[in-house]
Amino acid sequence: MGDFIGRNKQDWDELESLINRARKSVKKLPPEALARLDVLYRRTTVHLSQVQTRTTDVRLARYLNTLTAAAHSLIYLPPKQPALQGMLQFLVEGFGRTIARNWIFHAVSGLLMIAGGLLAYFAGSVDPVALYALLPPGDPRVPGAPREFLLEVLRSGREQGSGLKFVFASFLFQHNLKVGLMAMSLGMLAAVPTIFLMLYNGMILGAFIGVHHQAGIYAEVWAWLLPHGVTELGAIVLCGGMGLQLGWAVIRPGVLTRGDSIKAVAPEVGRTAIGVAIMLVFAAIIESYLRQSHLSTNARFTFAGCSAVFWIVYIAYGQIRERTSDRERLDHVS
Repeated sequence: MGDFIGRNKQDWDELESLINRARKSVKKLPPEALARLDVLYRRTTVHLSQVQTRTTDVRLARYLNTLTAAAHSLIYLPPKQPALQGMLQFLVEGFGRTIARNWIFHAVSGLLMIAGGLLAYFAGSVDPVALYALLPPGDPRVPGAPREFLLEVLRSGREQGSGLKFVFASFLFQHNLKVGLMAMSLGMLAAVPTIFLMLYNGMILGAFIGVHHQAGIYAEVWAWLLPHGVTELGAIVLCGGMGLQLGWAVIRPGVLTRGDSIKAVAPEVGRTAIGVAIMLVFAAIIESYLRQSHLSTNARFTFAGCSAVFWIVYIAYGQIRERTSDRERLDHVS
């Protein structure tokens, strides 16, 4: 072992010196120093393997493992970005790419909500009394309510001042965030509660639409719902998708323990959660200020359509960027 250390200690010392220089500023290292860092890193990983398999020298193995781990982080991990730049990149493409990577879970979540909505809507069409079981207790918008009354409720709040609308927006954000976090966190119970919650949310929406359609209110109820609903319901669907993702990690952990499987998907879930929180902020602002405004029905539909186009293009761009990145990684490996 003494001969082994004597032959290779100079390489280890040189690698340690390069690591210390690179930690101060990798960009300031000349190309030859970076190339030398890569050579010494690969050489030291071989030394580490030899020490681990042929000796019982724990201290030497720990030292070499520390060296190789530090060198690996400098060679392969992306350079640190300023916080503002990292947030901007996340907003421009990172959130969309995260959605694209996990699209199957979000698609299933959306289908569950749509299925719940259609079930409640058609059940209410057959038996209007069924809607009572789905609508929130105390809600005056019930089956059989006069058309004029329902329209009055839809148009209420438009005369409120900006202060009251701000308080309303804060309440809406807290409520929607609570619903979203519940849909996400309950996913760790094998996603069963998340599935029922997404169905239930869809059923509430279907019942609400059914009450107004039965009263002959069509365009105005959708114009009331869609401007904020495109973003808000999209965020809730993503929360359901996160719950399904966590549930899948519990159900199918593969070779990992269930705890490690959840930890493995936690970064993706966390990134999606940050984006969802931003969506809910904007949804609350839209719901409080735009919905409670005197905009015409056509203007509301225009805004809703622009919102839908924006999110479709945003997620599609994330999908394109993700595929481009995958191809670049494959080309680099080959």
